[in-house]
Amino acid sequence: MKNCAVWIVLLCVAASGAAYAQQSMNWNDSPNNFQNSLNNFDNSPNNFRNSPSNFDNSPNNFGATNGVYDNQGNRIGYEVRAPSGVTNIYDNQGNRIGYSPSRQR
Repeated sequence: MKNCAVWIVLLCVAASGAAYAQQSMNWNDSPNNFQNSLNNFDNSPNNFRNSPSNFDNSPNNFGATNGVYDNQGNRIGYEVRAPSGVTNIYDNQGNRIGYSPSRQR
């Protein structure tokens, strides 16, 4: 009976670990995936398309449609969609602060 209880506990631990691993290791969403990586030029602030020097991304462009705002209505950055479909989020200084993976897969 004692061996049976040990096996049940081990089985439960293994099953919960496998479910967690599947959830946390989605390659499509991973920053280690080159498509999402800052090392990909399409996602880099060094790409003029993503730069705050580009007037389309400037906080001084009051007609910009890609601004990101906080709950108080302050502009905290901007977003730019890369050709791969990844949406990159930058602060007003051009530092990449996040991304949303492509859903085109």
